[in-house]
Amino acid sequence: MKLTSRQIAESVGADLIGSGDVYVAGVASFESATAEDLVFVEHEKNLAQALACGAAAIIAGNFARSASAEPVLLISDHPKLAFSRAARLLQEGVREAAEIHPTAVVDSSAKIGSKVRIEARAVIQKGADVGDGTRIGAGTAIGPGVKIGRECEIYPNVTIYPGTQLGNCVIVHAGAVLGSDGFGYVRDHKTGHYEKFPQVGRLVIGDHVEIGANATVDRGALDETRIHRGAKIDNLVHIGHNCQIGEDVVIAAQAGLSGSIVIENGAVLGGQVGIGEHAHIGEGVMLGGQGGVLPNKILRGKGQAFWGTPAQPLKQYLKQLAVVARLAKKD
Repeated sequence: MKLTSRQIAESVGADLIGSGDVYVAGVASFESATAEDLVFVEHEKNLAQALACGAAAIIAGNFARSASAEPVLLISDHPKLAFSRAARLLQEGVREAAEIHPTAVVDSSAKIGSKVRIEARAVIQKGADVGDGTRIGAGTAIGPGVKIGRECEIYPNVTIYPGTQLGNCVIVHAGAVLGSDGFGYVRDHKTGHYEKFPQVGRLVIGDHVEIGANATVDRGALDETRIHRGAKIDNLVHIGHNCQIGEDVVIAAQAGLSGSIVIENGAVLGGQVGIGEHAHIGEGVMLGGQGGVLPNKILRGKGQAFWGTPAQPLKQYLKQLAVVARLAKKD
């Protein structure tokens, strides 16, 4: 899809300097930009490189207002955010046509909205509800009673267990499993054997959530697991049963969350973080990569960074490392 520079500027709230009739077809880096691409520059030191890269238009900060309008300039207080929004606009125009592939299996009781695309070998079971403009990737399995909102992007080979609910504009990458049983067992002390605790709750995912490839999110045991609006979950993340993930939480790859954990709004978890059951991560807390949080532990402090295992405030952790280093030198 091609958009004019004026259309992009109006859509992302940028000030246009130069012609509003220049067509843009895609986005690119400085190195790969063509005469129909849009690039962005966040720092003045990179402006000359951006101007020389041959792109059709540049999104830049206020430092570029006095620069040449060749190529076209779109001035924004947050160039990277404006660029991201422009990229999404350009991509929306190239969505594949709505259709149900002849090899897809769709139960007659399933409700399929308008402009839905269901690709090869996808299976949609009894009572499922798929919202307008959603795409269901090849080989995806959607269980009975699943509800998927509008304009969702479900990539190939995703498995969504019965009763799971997804909001609007949710992205689920290939191989993810949503709503599977939690890891809950009761030990018979007489025999030493384990018996499965009921896993009859559900999983609810809010609007604008993104879930990475091969991530797994368990449904609640008796109640629900809930991922709130805008949370971003990377590849290979596991979220256990009964977890409550707040709005705009970011969880990087290979993190593992045990059951019944609360992550408040805006928290950031680095890669390979591990959190024990019933722990509570406060609003805006930043937990560094490979950090470990013990069961029932509470971390609070908006904007505060924690690191290490067990996780502790970053300054304290670095002091401990320094002491260890000095002790090692004495040996």
